[in-house]
Amino acid sequence: MAVPARAEQPDSERVVILAPTGRDADVTRTLLTGAGIEGIVARDWRQADELIRAGAGALIVTDAMLSEPGCSPVLRALEAQPAWSNLPVLALCRHGQEVPALREARLRNLTLLDRPASMRTVVSAVQTALRGRRWQYQIRDQIESLRLADQRKDEFLATLAHELRNPLAPIRTGLQLLARLPDDSRRRSEVTAMVERQMNQLLRLIDDLLEVSRISTGKLVLQRERLDLRRVVDIALEACAPLIESGGHRLAVTLPDEPIWVDGDLTRLAQSLSNLVNNAAKYTPDGGSIAVSLARSGEQAVLAVQDSGVGLPPDMIGRVFDMFAQVNRTLGRSQGGLGIGLALVKRLVRLHGGEVRAESAGPDQGSRFTVRLPLAEAPAAVQAPAAVPAQAQPRRVLVVDDNEDAAESMAMLLSLLGHEVRVQHDGPAALATAAEFLPQAVFCDVGMPGMDGFEVATRLRQDPRLAATLLVALTGWGSQDDRKRSHAAGFDAHLTKPASLDAIMALMAER
Repeated sequence: MAVPARAEQPDSERVVILAPTGRDADVTRTLLTGAGIEGIVARDWRQADELIRAGAGALIVTDAMLSEPGCSPVLRALEAQPAWSNLPVLALCRHGQEVPALREARLRNLTLLDRPASMRTVVSAVQTALRGRRWQYQIRDQIESLRLADQRKDEFLATLAHELRNPLAPIRTGLQLLARLPDDSRRRSEVTAMVERQMNQLLRLIDDLLEVSRISTGKLVLQRERLDLRRVVDIALEACAPLIESGGHRLAVTLPDEPIWVDGDLTRLAQSLSNLVNNAAKYTPDGGSIAVSLARSGEQAVLAVQDSGVGLPPDMIGRVFDMFAQVNRTLGRSQGGLGIGLALVKRLVRLHGGEVRAESAGPDQGSRFTVRLPLAEAPAAVQAPAAVPAQAQPRRVLVVDDNEDAAESMAMLLSLLGHEVRVQHDGPAALATAAEFLPQAVFCDVGMPGMDGFEVATRLRQDPRLAATLLVALTGWGSQDDRKRSHAAGFDAHLTKPASLDAIMALMAER
């Protein structure tokens, strides 16, 4: 007969009063009321037990009531409270612990008050007891939050394993196919394209995880510029095209004729819209419809994504932007991702001073997500797009990475681009090769055992013959702090693994 952890009134601070006579009980209740404390009188132990189970902040009882046979079950129930609960019991006794029931009970939160007690003493004791009870409620809520967080963590890890295996399975199969297909087979290009698509999906999952971490720790810095939101829509829809096409969805896009200017980060805003459109595509059955619109409303730009998909149940509308939240884990193909895409959208939009809302008429009624951003004044002049860098001339390149597969694959790629390449797998060997080879570019891993990439870069810069050498940090760490550390060590550029071919070609074309 333990007192439950959660009850009808779990945060109640009312004081249950159990006295031998109605007059004594009423006097005590009046005394508490005068001090701003709610008191409720129990006729007997049975009613006291019911009131405690419904929610109580403390129990006041007298020695006369403790002598009644009915007290034992309630006292045993108080002994067996949940770990977080320790209901204060204030016992007004003439003989203190000589009362048999108290001597036998093992109460964890018992205060003995000698009878007769002054009004001030009783009120002070009750106030102290209620302060302790509030702490107990806070501990209970923290335990519940930790339990939910642990449950979400387990669900997230299970989803992460599933979502990582989804692209890894076709990548592995594709590599096995490439090893068996003839060099001139048309299917080689198809398999290669498939592997590239799945690799991009894998990178998006990892990037989303990193973005959430950077925002949570305050390390994400927006690269703000004055930009036209129509450009954001174009970039986002280009990224979403494969998923929309694979689902056979009809896409309708409504854009204004005039620019909609905002002060924002092009990459982050495009990422936010891409997440919304991808979410619509995943949660819309094949052959559905998706509408993307951009408009001006007062001093705000309004981006909206409407779909004809599975919709949102009422209880999800308020939680759909929570971390790891997913509408229905049994939806099969229309379900996917880690449950962090919409949470990332909300955080990125807030960093831009905007807001995002979700609406739905209910299950199978589609959903609408609306982003509102503050408008900005039009720029004085629109800069022309940067020219495409010319093809790089052949260079001497040194690749340094303790991961042999990573080093050799990078070397093969650079060789195919026409460069002369040397490979080393540790810092001392790299320094020796650089002194003899005099590379014009060095792609160096950062996290190597022994001598790390930062020390390699620092020592390379001490050689006057390598003063003009392009030093590129190639690493899995990509935060602003990581980039600052690379720059301080002497690196000219910082690429996160796996680096794209375009990024590598652009760097080589600069020198």
